Amino acid sequence: MAVPSIDAETILLASGSQLSSRLGDETVILGLDDGLYYGLDGVGSRVWSLLAEPRSVAALRDAIVDEYDVDAATCEADLVTLLEDLLQRGLVSIHDGTAD
Repeated sequence: MAVPSIDAETILLASGSQLSSRLGDETVILGLDDGLYYGLDGVGSRVWSLLAEPRSVAALRDAIVDEYDVDAATCEADLVTLLEDLLQRGLVSIHDGTAD
């Protein structure tokens, strides 16, 4: 399945076809479509918590840059890589509405 292109204006949201739980500094996600467990730690876990509501890549980037020692360009590139992976696995979806 081809993954749609993601850029700074793309708005994403955690998919309804998953269950997730925070365990300390990590998040464990069960993909209901494939029955597989996925784990996120550190920054990935923080990104996941932000995806509880529709957010643009730019809003996610700004939140992570504010909280962690990373420059905006590196952060956005890493976010796009993570989000494309989550999208391909059906754990997030592209939201057609507006971001908060």
